[in-house]
Amino acid sequence: MSASPLDQAPVQRESYRAMGLALRVGELLLGSGESTETVTVTMRRVTNAYGVPHCEADVNLSVITLSHVPTDGSAPVTAQRRVRRRLPDYDRLIAVHDMVREASGRSVPLDDAEARLREITRRVPAYPNWFLVTALALIASSASILVGGGWSVAVAAFCATVLGDRASAWLARRGVAEFFQLTVAAMLGSLVSVLMIAIDAPVQASAVVVGAVVALLPGRPMVACVQDGIAGEYVTATGRLFEIFFILAAVVSGIGITLYAAIRLGVPLRVENVPGAPLVLRPEQFLGAVGVTVSFAVALLVPPRYLIPAAIGGGVAWTVFVQLHSWQVPTILATAVSAAVVGLFGTAYTRHVKVPSMVITIPAIGTLLPGTALYRGMLEVSLGHGDAGASSLLQALSTALALGAGVILGAEILRAVTGSDLTRRVLRPAARRTRGSAERAPEKSRSRRGQGGAPALLADAELSGDAGA
Repeated sequence: MSASPLDQAPVQRESYRAMGLALRVGELLLGSGESTETVTVTMRRVTNAYGVPHCEADVNLSVITLSHVPTDGSAPVTAQRRVRRRLPDYDRLIAVHDMVREASGRSVPLDDAEARLREITRRVPAYPNWFLVTALALIASSASILVGGGWSVAVAAFCATVLGDRASAWLARRGVAEFFQLTVAAMLGSLVSVLMIAIDAPVQASAVVVGAVVALLPGRPMVACVQDGIAGEYVTATGRLFEIFFILAAVVSGIGITLYAAIRLGVPLRVENVPGAPLVLRPEQFLGAVGVTVSFAVALLVPPRYLIPAAIGGGVAWTVFVQLHSWQVPTILATAVSAAVVGLFGTAYTRHVKVPSMVITIPAIGTLLPGTALYRGMLEVSLGHGDAGASSLLQALSTALALGAGVILGAEILRAVTGSDLTRRVLRPAARRTRGSAERAPEKSRSRRGQGGAPALLADAELSGDAGA
């Protein structure tokens, strides 16, 4: 005898609540920059934990869709949630992963999980707003020291970045699109450098632009873009790639407008004056590398207890990069290898402490962002050296992609060598296309059928191990 509609109503309400909780979790994860793979699998962990198995999640940059087809013949359900706010908050991200991990262990009732998620979304940020503005400016200051600018240039870069950030905030309050906010911020950062050159200040003024550019570059989206592509999520990877393109286009446009106007006004700008990071392990450069990492971590709202591990990661990345350069390894390859080292050890550490890997890896690669190549390319284009400028801009783009690929490579190496975890994981869609994976898939499927449906789904959820979920 089948259950009556009145008997089914409470069950349906619980299912709807579980799906709603999963959608809100997915929104927070995606808004903080998590990969599509991690968002999808984490949402399925939530629905599995609260008795709604066999759900399918479809994730893109603006909308999350969750579908459920009941096995008892009930009507299928599909729900959507739009991601309107995509601002990184790694403190909140860690809290969401902790909640999901406890919920998947069946230790958190649905009512408590909903209450905890509301508390997470309303929690006070780890740092006050003025501290975040200071951290963003310190990224520019540290980057200018890293490329040999000196302390006076670091102060100028700090002021230029604060000016650009406040101008962007003013435009944001008036509803101006983010593209033009970034353009104005890049214009003001390069304007300070041009004014210092115009008055013939006895400093490496171009380092101000490099520092301001590094503070604006999209390190987090680059890693997520490459991760989505490697995992076979090509639609989302393409969307993220266009996001990166528009961010870079805004930064390049702002710099280009200022440089073009300066050259027309007779400011003596020369490519020979573009600063380059002294690729030696000097104390000031190492301090600049650590400063960039810690400042990035604070700007991303990484909790204070993880700032030291992030700083160590940034120092290691810079040390490896400099050492590879001394061995005459090409810049792009050295960047990829350095990022892979960060990805490997950063992911290993975050698995140990059970937090998302991006808490450590994203700030640590800040030292390797291609600010100098981007500025050099725009200056060469503005001076009429089109071929050289295109080459420099292509180098900047290649370096950016090498950063993302390197971080993911390090995580994949760890995934490959941890055999005890790998046996409990379902292979990715992209991995199933390989011949070796296809040959092993039937055996894995048979072993799971002997365990029942729910354990197999939970094993599928173990794909998010690198994210700490």
